[in-house]
Amino acid sequence: MLRGMYGAAAGMIAQQQRQEMLTNNLANVQTAGFKADQATIRSFPNMMLKAMNTGEGPVKQNPTIGSIATGVYMQEQVPNFKQGDLNQTGNPTDLALLQGVLPEGEDGAQGSLFFTVTGDDGAVRYTRNGQFTVDGAGMLTTAAGHRVLDTDGNEIEVGSTFFNVNENGVISSSEGEILGQVGVVYVANPLELRREGSGLLAYDGEEAEAGFPQAVGLDGVTYQIQQGFVERSNVDATETMAEMMNAYRAFEANQRVLQAYDQSLQKAVNEIGRLG
Repeated sequence: MLRGMYGAAAGMIAQQQRQEMLTNNLANVQTAGFKADQATIRSFPNMMLKAMNTGEGPVKQNPTIGSIATGVYMQEQVPNFKQGDLNQTGNPTDLALLQGVLPEGEDGAQGSLFFTVTGDDGAVRYTRNGQFTVDGAGMLTTAAGHRVLDTDGNEIEVGSTFFNVNENGVISSSEGEILGQVGVVYVANPLELRREGSGLLAYDGEEAEAGFPQAVGLDGVTYQIQQGFVERSNVDATETMAEMMNAYRAFEANQRVLQAYDQSLQKAVNEIGRLG
C-alpha cells in the first residue's frame, strides 16, 4: 500500500513541475524570440517482486511474481528551437533571424542559429531575441543593455538609429558607410545551451573558448536577417492551455488515489485499534 502512495505522490510532483513549466511558457507568449520548453517525464526503475520463503521442504523457494512500477519524475525541460513567426514592427533597430537550410546531425536533429551578444560577465552569450536598441554611447545593444557583437566578436557602434541592415546582416549608415556585420553563429546541438536571464543562452562545453562557427559563408547553412521585424515566441497559447488542463487533471487523478490510500490506512488503523 505504501508503494502506491509513493507512486501517486511522485505523479503529483511531476505534474506540478510540468504545470510550472507550462505556466512559464504561457507567460512568455509575447516575449520576442522565446523558445518554449517541453517536459521529459520518465518512470523510476521497476522493482522485481518475489514471494519469500514459500514452498514445501527444507529449502524454501523465492519465486518471482513480477515487476511493479515505482512512480514517475520529470527528468528535464527541453527547449523547442523551432523557428517562430515574424512580426513586422517598423523599428529599424529590430532584427529578425530567419533560418533557412540547416545541416542535420547523425540523429536527424537540426542545429540552430543565434545572435551573439555580451553577457554580464563580458563573455559571449547567445539569443534569438532581436529586439535591439541603441544605447547612449551609440552601441547596438539588447533591451537589457547587452552589447551586440559582429562576426569578429567586436561590439557594433552604429551611432544612431539611422542605419540599414541587409539580408546578410551587414550594417551601413545612412551615408552608405559600412559599420559592421551582425554576428550569427551556428550551433549544431542547441540543447547544450543553458538558459540565463533576459533571453540569453550560455554554453560551458568544450567549444566555449573557441566559440561556435559564424554562419555567414558556412557550408550548408542559409539564413536571412529582416530589419524592422522581430521573431515571435514559438509558444502555441492554445496548445499550451490544453496541456495545462491535462496536467491539472493528471494531478487530480493522482491526488484522488493518494486520498483513497489514506482513507484505507485510516480505516485499517482504527479497526486494528478496536480489536486490540
